[in-house]
Amino acid sequence: MKLLLVGNPNAGKSTLFNLLARGHARVGNWHGVTVGLTEGRGRHALKGDTVCDLPGIYSMESLSMEEAFTRDTLRAERDAAVLFVSEYATLERSLPLLQTLQREGRVCVLLLTKERMFARAGGALDVPALSSRLNIPVIRTDGKRAKALSREIVQAMGRAEKSANGVKISAAASTKISANCGDGVLNSIYTPQRDGLSRADKLLLNGFVSIPLFFAFLALAFFVTFAKGMPGDIMKGLIEAFFSETLSARFQNFPPVARSFFQDGLCASLGSVLCFLPQIALLFLFLTLLDESGFLSRLAVLTDGFFARLGLNGRAVFSLVMGFGCTAAAVLTTRGLDDKAVQRRTILCLPYIPCSAKLPVFLTLSASFFPEPFLAVLLLYVLGVGISVAAAMLLKRGTPPFLMELAPLRVPRPVFVLKALCFQIKQFIIKVATVILAFFLLSWLLSSFDFAFRLCDAESSMLAGICGGLKWLFAPVGMADWRIAYAALSGLVAKENIAGALAMFYGGFPYGAASAFAFAVFVLTCSPCVSSISATAHEVGWRRALLYAAVQTVTALLLCYAAYFCLNCYALALPLGALAIAILFIVRKNHETLFDFRRRHPEKLHR
Repeated sequence: MKLLLVGNPNAGKSTLFNLLARGHARVGNWHGVTVGLTEGRGRHALKGDTVCDLPGIYSMESLSMEEAFTRDTLRAERDAAVLFVSEYATLERSLPLLQTLQREGRVCVLLLTKERMFARAGGALDVPALSSRLNIPVIRTDGKRAKALSREIVQAMGRAEKSANGVKISAAASTKISANCGDGVLNSIYTPQRDGLSRADKLLLNGFVSIPLFFAFLALAFFVTFAKGMPGDIMKGLIEAFFSETLSARFQNFPPVARSFFQDGLCASLGSVLCFLPQIALLFLFLTLLDESGFLSRLAVLTDGFFARLGLNGRAVFSLVMGFGCTAAAVLTTRGLDDKAVQRRTILCLPYIPCSAKLPVFLTLSASFFPEPFLAVLLLYVLGVGISVAAAMLLKRGTPPFLMELAPLRVPRPVFVLKALCFQIKQFIIKVATVILAFFLLSWLLSSFDFAFRLCDAESSMLAGICGGLKWLFAPVGMADWRIAYAALSGLVAKENIAGALAMFYGGFPYGAASAFAFAVFVLTCSPCVSSISATAHEVGWRRALLYAAVQTVTALLLCYAAYFCLNCYALALPLGALAIAILFIVRKNHETLFDFRRRHPEKLHR
């Protein structure tokens, strides 16, 4: 059996999928978390079956990108059974879609979620009576473990198939349900939860409270993660000491090649990346708390006016905030933005939001141009967000619509937060142990041997011969060194490679403050990693994805040169910055004029 999980957004489909198939689909307390098909093999009573998690959908006539995907999947999988997932609180809104699926002759079972929250708000439902009126099995999920729930789903599917009327409802029954859908079907058996906003909602939907609270939360996150003496800094130092002192000392008496392999190839490079694991974990912890609490939904509503001025809308908040964790994952969530043009603009802005992979590089470089790493990293994050906003302003094309439902406010569940955090840590370690380790070992091999495979210094190595011409890339910023260029280009595979390459070649960053800051600007603004480019290609096509990557890399080099020039010729920085802003403003205004002309007089433009 193929089982499709269908229902409105934020009904709990992905959580159910992870429970039934032991999957790792991303879940979150906001609209549009799932944007593609996720398949998994069922377990317990569903063993041997395929469970499919689909994006949320309101009706078969919906036009948004993720809803269109679900609609097309349903039409392609007409023989698959449907496990229709609905919250108790939104049951009235869910019934028309369920009735449409029943009319198509599908095997359907209704599964109700979030019962406790519904009951606390004064709601009530007679489940057996609902099952009788809809003529399909209805399952309650709260408090049930995976084994019991999967057994109940299999039994319900069997009853739905064997039922005399089944879900292939007659024309008369279909007409009856259509006429009475919503209040009619639920009449006398359903008591809606109390309407109106709670006190917490009213407080968090006040911009004077919510927005300062958001920035205070971010400041706390950065302080705990990066400040000296804080948990992130302490744990980073312990892992660093383990690799550089304890583990490295064990290879002192090894033969030269083996010693170089373990000390330079493994301890220096892997240690330089893994030592940042605690800080990355803390960053993901704060993002998960924002996500799970429902606070981001309120922030999206409050910031819609600001994002509308940038040609985006409030729902872009979810993708942009997720960009602090992983650019590739954030790109995939842009399908929930409804409008294709808004999606493309958001994707173009995302590489400038500093992801967690850039964090090791920023901390490695910050010691060269700022005495306090907390302030240095905060400066780079603010700079990245500012560049992202500037890119959105430059790309603005009209004001897109905004439609979104508020996710429920709730205290983040400790078990869920712990599972999400462990999953992110696991993913980071797997990445370090596979892609990044392979890259480091290749880099060590090429930088330690010449073309005759004799052990040599880096300047005589194969890598120096291959990359010697790249040293001119960063010569304008005082770093005419092929090692720096190689480290920068290695970031196209994974940004963590840059920190590892610097540690392997230099043990740190050997150039001055101006060069370090300029290089940080390059890392901040250059093309994202291969996985992010692949995610972009999945959304907008390979041609656009490669074009975006090329433009971003060239722009990053120019910004790197500009940052170095401004730091060394600071007297000219202010007038040059004002000139650049004026040029961007003029270009954007002219482009808007042409855009308006094209809309008003298409026939003249065509001629």
